[in-house]
Amino acid sequence: MKSRILSQLHEIETRENVRIVYACESGSRAWGFPSADSDYDVRFLYVRPVEWYLSINVKRDVIERPVQDGLDISGWDLKKALLLFCKSNPPLLEWLGSPIVYLEKYSTAESMRKLLPDYYSPTTCLYHYLHMARGNYREYLKGDVVWIKKYFYVLRPILAMNWIERGWGVVPTDFNILVSKLTLEPPVATEIDRLLAAKRAGAELDRGPRIEALSCFIAAELDRWENNGVIHQKRPSQSGKLDELFRTTLAEAWLQGAGKAKF
Repeated sequence: MKSRILSQLHEIETRENVRIVYACESGSRAWGFPSADSDYDVRFLYVRPVEWYLSINVKRDVIERPVQDGLDISGWDLKKALLLFCKSNPPLLEWLGSPIVYLEKYSTAESMRKLLPDYYSPTTCLYHYLHMARGNYREYLKGDVVWIKKYFYVLRPILAMNWIERGWGVVPTDFNILVSKLTLEPPVATEIDRLLAAKRAGAELDRGPRIEALSCFIAAELDRWENNGVIHQKRPSQSGKLDELFRTTLAEAWLQGAGKAKF
């Protein structure tokens, strides 16, 4: 599959006249709990030639391909990505921390990782994960019969909030790291381990009776966060360092070998 993914990325570069600077897996495969039939959710960052940005027109800043044969691939223009990075966009932070990287060219991704302390906002990430946990819980886990595999999609954001609450910084993308580092009560930890083992064995975790230990833990955590609220912490959002990163990437991608870049 990796060779197919790289071939698709190369085809996108050629057809769209872009340079892809970073590509990774997102979704359940990056989170560490894929099903046997899970799609490959590939996300990438790219830059266009310098002249493309020297325009007064608003232009499309995403590239998307139809999902085909289990491959879901889409990407963001680096300028869009950096604007979102400046706002501590959680999905983008997860991409940068993905354990499955298909392509990483130039200094862009590593430079963004180094700048994370300047732009990471615990508050923004807490709101994101609370919204995700609450929405998935209401849609999939209410009642006596629930979507078993959706426990992961509620547990992961809840554990992410606990990680942030402890002041441990950016949330790791891999769910298994969250489980191993956070101290969970034995009934909860046992049920999570059981579900992970079933997932890895290829079991179909569709609808079934609610898992009492997990449902009680989730309800208690959601209630705690709803009642306590999230403390707002405003972070500076100066873009100077990101402007420089953007210029550097353009130079590395398009102007190397053509003389010193000037902006």
